[in-house]
Amino acid sequence: MRIALIVGINYYEHGGSLHGCVNDAHEVKAVLERHDGGAVNFDCRLLTGTGPAEKVNRGELKDQIDLLFKADADIALFYFAGHGHIEAIGGYLLATDSSRGDEGVSLSEILTFANSSPAKNKIIILDSCHSGVAGTPPNSGQLASLSEGLTVLTASTKDQYATEENGRGVFTTLLVDALNGSAANLTGDITPGSIYAHIDQSLGAWEQRPVFKTNVRQFVSLRKTSPAIAIDDLRRITEFFPAPGFSFQLDPTFEPEMKGRDEGMPPPDPDNTEKFAILQRYNRLNLLVPDGAAHMWNAAMESKSCRLTALGEHYRRLVEKGRI
Repeated sequence: MRIALIVGINYYEHGGSLHGCVNDAHEVKAVLERHDGGAVNFDCRLLTGTGPAEKVNRGELKDQIDLLFKADADIALFYFAGHGHIEAIGGYLLATDSSRGDEGVSLSEILTFANSSPAKNKIIILDSCHSGVAGTPPNSGQLASLSEGLTVLTASTKDQYATEENGRGVFTTLLVDALNGSAANLTGDITPGSIYAHIDQSLGAWEQRPVFKTNVRQFVSLRKTSPAIAIDDLRRITEFFPAPGFSFQLDPTFEPEMKGRDEGMPPPDPDNTEKFAILQRYNRLNLLVPDGAAHMWNAAMESKSCRLTALGEHYRRLVEKGRI
């Protein structure tokens, strides 16, 4: 069971309203509900504060967070987009009816709910100002307090504001982009770690800096997308490269094109051209490189070899150990 509570609040009764948080929440819900291809992923509950007729008040927000983390789920995910507040005793997520900063839902309370949750994996994603304080109790210095299985990903540090552009949160735009496949590995899995890496690389040193805190033994896949290469083809990597450092010998029979062949060159061999097509996919994914040739075509026509890159060796080991 994978469940998600997704909250976006634009309207605030006692403070400045925001513009992109509700849209962000809808985008996150849409991408989390199903894997690429349509298979069911997260069972999502959406709370939005759009105006006087649709509010997310503090009591409801706190109760729903508590309910989320009481579930005995495989993954319990909480996403929030809205105003945040920080002061000496900690941080807060502000609800529609919050009249002052400390009348929001305390981040310390949220961490208490998550730390005591029976869910195997707890994910907290916050697109709010000062959200980087989440997971670090007051007066604890830089020491985070996360139970096993808990991951926190925030839009900015405790001292920064989360920004909006073109009616969308900058952080959530990158988050949704990552979940749509930009952060997927070769097998199509998107993890909290790969999402953070995608967001971190997309923001410059002078922009808001995302914060990532985790206490897990292994990352879980939050969403599956179509793999960059067919899994059956990837598993064949140990067939072509049975040992570390192995060089796979090529010759003109691997190249399917007749054009460019010197007189006397052997013609294409169907078995070899089928293998060569897979090797070329490896090359495009930076899993292998030709030895002593500029391109794979040259390597084949000049009877040179190809070898795995460091990334290719990594996937060869995974296949060898039966992990793919």
